[in-house]
Amino acid sequence: IPCHRVIGADGSLTGYGGGLWRKQWLLKHERKAIYD
Repeated sequence: IPCHRVIGADGSLTGYGGGLWRKQWLLKHERKAIYD
């Protein structure tokens, strides 16, 4: 599992070396790619 896909047990975004804003962006970007 790529590290940016790991989330907390409660569904929250947790630490990511690139910053949480980038982690959120990556997850949204991947979600769009799946549904496009």
